[in-house]
Amino acid sequence: MRTAVARFLKYLAVERNASPHTVKSYGEDLEALADYLSEARDGSPPSSGEITVFDLRGYVSALHDSGYAKSSIARHIATLRSFFRFGQREGWAETNPAKPLRTPRQGRSLPHFLTAEELGRLFDAPPPNEPMGLRDRAILETMYSAGLRVSEVVGLDDTDLDFQACLLRVRGKGRRERLAPVGSYALNALKRWIRVRKPAREKGTQLICAKHPSGRSGKLAASPFPATPVFVNRFGRRLTTRSVARMLEKYLRITGLDSRTSPHSLRHSFATHLLDRGADIRSVQELLGHKSLVTTQIYTHVSNAALREIYQRAHPRAK
Repeated sequence: MRTAVARFLKYLAVERNASPHTVKSYGEDLEALADYLSEARDGSPPSSGEITVFDLRGYVSALHDSGYAKSSIARHIATLRSFFRFGQREGWAETNPAKPLRTPRQGRSLPHFLTAEELGRLFDAPPPNEPMGLRDRAILETMYSAGLRVSEVVGLDDTDLDFQACLLRVRGKGRRERLAPVGSYALNALKRWIRVRKPAREKGTQLICAKHPSGRSGKLAASPFPATPVFVNRFGRRLTTRSVARMLEKYLRITGLDSRTSPHSLRHSFATHLLDRGADIRSVQELLGHKSLVTTQIYTHVSNAALREIYQRAHPRAK
């Protein structure tokens, strides 16, 4: 089975162009299956082609008994279906034993977001007279201004910045690229951070944030120099997603804001505020870099303030 899993993960990375995070998640799910089957069969797990639907139902039942969330179980089942579909293509599986599995129905929960006033308190928390404070302010402003995932903001390089066109080149899920507009507050925060940043790069490497040589807006120039990360730690190395999460936790404690707030909450806030102010959902889909409109529909809720305004304006006996 481990050989089949290794080939499947290589297929995901090479042919499906899956991100390293996706490949890692699939690998962990299949490793958990292998451990379960090994224990269930007294240390003698079946080969991949011998796994039955009854084996998988027992595995899903064990996930339920272990207290896994419905969303996590749904992800495990999706992994199993993809794995055995790959097996059918490769010829080591005659059927897909994961196909009959029922995906647990998940209740829709509203995404957590911050109000504009709460965001202002959060952005003012980093100390403006310290380099790391300028960096943290730039990270928070950029994530909210462009609606970036935490992996996207730490993946930014100098050549992804176009200050003249007010655009960022973003590498999202599935390594898909998009151009993201960014506002003046975030751009100014980025400029202040870059002036004091000391990245670990070769001597003589220049910061390039230029437009395309043709002069057309939105085309970012390629750099002949090694990639220089925009956001670095004290040692000049690229920040990790976990470092950003810890940084946010620190400022949540300082400001007293809701501890449920995560880096992704800034992306939720970005989408919620746009829709509350009249942006159409397809434009928000493009700005978020969602492949499917269904993914964006989670943001079609409106805030309590917007609901009250709509009610007051539309209901004949509201006043």
